[in-house]
Order: sequence, then structure tokens, then C-alpha cells
Amino acid sequence: MPATSPHSPELYRKAALLALITIIYNIAEGAVSVGLGVADETLSLFGFGLDSFVEVISGVGIWHMVQRVRRGGTEDRDAFERRALRITGGAFYLLAAGLVVTAGLSIYSGHRPESTVWGIAVSLVSISFMWLLIHHKTNVGRALNSPAILADAACSRACLLLSAVLLAASAGYELTGIAWLDSLGSLAIAWLSVREGREAFGKADGMACPCSCGCSNGG
Repeated sequence: MPATSPHSPELYRKAALLALITIIYNIAEGAVSVGLGVADETLSLFGFGLDSFVEVISGVGIWHMVQRVRRGGTEDRDAFERRALRITGGAFYLLAAGLVVTAGLSIYSGHRPESTVWGIAVSLVSISFMWLLIHHKTNVGRALNSPAILADAACSRACLLLSAVLLAASAGYELTGIAWLDSLGSLAIAWLSVREGREAFGKADGMACPCSCGCSNGG
């Protein structure tokens, strides 16, 4: 159970705000990434943007949980949160399948993106923002002794890993001009999406340690 203290209401307000910021950021990141990915024909950036949209569904579940706990509920997931997690898991699987097919066709046809400069820019912004979210979510989770908030911080680490994959694929293409690096980046995003999908279903079924990056309490 989460710890209770005179500071708990303030900390839960901060946790709810962090969850809301995560949702808004992922919507903005998804829209920018998908739009730029289509414009530059960059598959890895496009897939990264779709992944951000899927993360929004999970973020809504976390926000709902924090609000419910603030009103005196427990951290056991309710029907809404379990449904959101299952939708998230299914969406991640569909995204991964689409990326694998598209990447295969791109490699076969020798497709080259117009540019991956925007992929570099988006990934650097995302890495910086996710690092800040991880830092603050971990601090709040530790102060409240909340496994759910700490698990949410761990999921933000998975998002940071996705950003690092996008950076590697985008920078690699700009430096070398090797066409299949963009497709390789999208395949890596597909693989990570499968892991996130599996873990979303695991969380819906009550797994204690849901995220691919583990439930480490480290910052």
C-alpha cells in the first residue's frame, strides 16, 4: 500500500499532474512525428509517432488510477484501467505487425527517406523530456511508496529507449546514407512495441512488475 503522510495529498496532486503532462506530451509528440514522418517518408519517425499515440491510452489509465487513489481508493486496477491496458496491448501488437510489413517492403524496394534530420531533433527532445519525467515520477513514487507510480516511471524509461532507437536510426542514415537503416530502426521500434504490448496485457492480468525496463527504483 502507498504510504500516507501529511504531504501525501500534495504528492498525489503532483503524480496526477505528471500523468496529465505525459498524456499531453505524447499526443503532441505523436502528431509531430507522424506528420514529419509522412512528409519526409521516414518510416522510423512515423512508427515512433504511432507508438506515442498508443502510449496515450496507457497514460489515461495511469491518470485515472492516481485520481482514484487520491479519493481514497487502492492501487488495485479497476475495470476501466484493465480495459485501457488491454486496448493498449492490442494496439501495440497491431502497430508492430504494420511496421514489420512496411519495413520489409521498404527494404525490398530500396526506399530511401527524404531526410532523417527531424528524427534526430524529435528523439533528442523526447530523450530530454522523458529523463525529466522519470526523475520526477521516481521521486514521487518513492515518497509515496507507490509501486504503480514507480512502474509508470519504469514505463517512461521504455519510452526513452524508443527515443534512443529513433536517434540511432536517424543519425545513422544521415551519417552514412544507407537506405535500410531507417527500416531497421522501424523494426527495432516494432520489437519494442511487441514487448510493451505483452507487458500491457501482463499489467491488465495483475503482473507486479509490468515494464520492459523493469521496476528498478533507481533514478
